[in-house]
Amino acid sequence: MLTPDTKANLSDRLFFDLDFSTGAVAAVSGGSDSTALLLLLKDHIDRTEPAARLLAVTVDHGLRPDSADEARLVAHFCAQRGIAHRILAWHGDKPATGLPAAAREARYRLLAEAADAEGIKLILTGHTADDQAETVLMRQARDDEGRGLAGMAPATLHDWRTWIVRPLLVTRRAALRDMLRHRDIGWIEDPTNVDVRFERPRMRAALAQGESERRTAEALARSAQAARERHDIGRRAAMLIDAFASRPVPGLIRLDCDFAGHGDGQAAIYALRILLATVGGMSFLADEARCAALLARLRSAPLCATLSRTVVDARRSGIFLRRENRNLPDPAPPVDNQLWDNRRRVTLGGRITLKDRSGGLVIAPLGAAAAGRAPPIEEIPPSLSRAALAAEPSLWSGGEQLDFAGGNAGRQPVSIVPAVAPFARFLPSFDVEPAAAVAALVGAPPLPAPPFRGQDGGRGWAKA
Repeated sequence: MLTPDTKANLSDRLFFDLDFSTGAVAAVSGGSDSTALLLLLKDHIDRTEPAARLLAVTVDHGLRPDSADEARLVAHFCAQRGIAHRILAWHGDKPATGLPAAAREARYRLLAEAADAEGIKLILTGHTADDQAETVLMRQARDDEGRGLAGMAPATLHDWRTWIVRPLLVTRRAALRDMLRHRDIGWIEDPTNVDVRFERPRMRAALAQGESERRTAEALARSAQAARERHDIGRRAAMLIDAFASRPVPGLIRLDCDFAGHGDGQAAIYALRILLATVGGMSFLADEARCAALLARLRSAPLCATLSRTVVDARRSGIFLRRENRNLPDPAPPVDNQLWDNRRRVTLGGRITLKDRSGGLVIAPLGAAAAGRAPPIEEIPPSLSRAALAAEPSLWSGGEQLDFAGGNAGRQPVSIVPAVAPFARFLPSFDVEPAAAVAALVGAPPLPAPPFRGQDGGRGWAKA
C-alpha cells in the first residue's frame, strides 16, 4: 500500500531535477498514465514549488465519437483540483494511412502552441516503461538494429524551442494504477489501445500472451544499452564535426580531406550521415550502408556524387557538400515558423502586408544569376560557391532581391536562419551533442537551455 511518504518519494524521484522556472504543461488524455502524471506532478509542485504554473492540456483528436465528452471529463477532474486546463482540438482532414503518426505530430504541435502561448518551455507526457518496451519491440520487429532501439528519449526538443520530457519512462504502468486505486481515482480506457488494426495495440496484445515480464525487462535493458551507445557515437561524431568541418559560404560545408581516413570510422560515418541530411534538408539521416560506401570511395579518389539531395564534391582542397539544385521550393510568401526546404527556419517578426510592394514578399532560391554576382571566396573554387549560393533562400519582392543566403531581411520583418534538418522538428536528447555541433557549424541558433537543473545547455549534456 502506498503511504503519503512513498507518494512524496515517488514524485520527488520523478521530478526532482526538472526546471519548473517557466512552469509546466502536462499532456492529459484521462488515461491512467497521464492522470497519474498529473497528480504526481501537482503533488510535487505544491510541495516544492508552489509558485510554479501548471497547465493541463487535453488534445481532442476527433477520431472517436466519445472524445469530446472524455475531454470534458478531464476538464471537470482538473477543475475539482484547482488545476488550470485547456482543451485543444485537432481540426482538418485526417489521413487514410499513417494515422497514429499524424495524430502524434498534431498532438505535439498543439501542446507546443499551448505552452508557447503561456511562455512555458516544458511539456510533460505520461509515457511509461511499458510504452518504452513496446516501442523497442516494435522497432526490433521491423529489423531495426541501430539507433532506433534506444526507444523514446527522456527529453525531446520540439521545433528547437520547447522541451518535451517523459519522466515516467522508468515507471511501470501497474505501479501508477496501484497509486490511482489507492487514491480512489478512476481513469478513461481508450478503445484504440486495444484496436489491433494499429501496431502498438498488436504488440501490447502479443506481450500479454506470455512471458511479458521477461520480454519487457529485456527490451528495457536493450533500450538502455542502445541509448548509451547512441550518445557515445554522437559525442564522437560531434568531435569530428568540430575538428574537420567548416562553412566557407552559406549552403556549403567543407570537410578536410583527412576526415575520410579518420581512425574512428564509425563516428565518421555517423557524422557524414548527419551532415548530408542537414545540407540536403532531409528529416532522416542518410542511409548508413551508402554512407559507408561513399566514405570508402572518398579515401581513395576524387569524386562527385549525390546522396540525400546533397552533392558531394571531393577535390584536393577538401570534400565539399552542397544542396543539389533540383526540386527546390517554388516561390511562396513567408509563413511564420516555416521550414523552407527543411534547411531554413522562417520567422515573422511583425505584421507583413504582402501588397506593400509590387508582387508582394516571397521566398525563393537565390538562383544562378544572383549567385554569380557574389564576391569570390579565397581558396574556394568559384563554381562551388556559386552553386551552393544559388540553392539558398532569398527574400524577393516584385522581382527585386531584398536579401539572400539565409541571412535576415534587414528592415523587413522576416528572418531566414539555418536549421539542422534531421533535428529541426524533433531533437531527442540522445542526439544533443552532434546537433549542437552542426548548429554551430551552419550558424543555426544555439540550443535552448535543457529542462534539467544544473545544466547550462552546453554540448556535454544528455540525459540517457
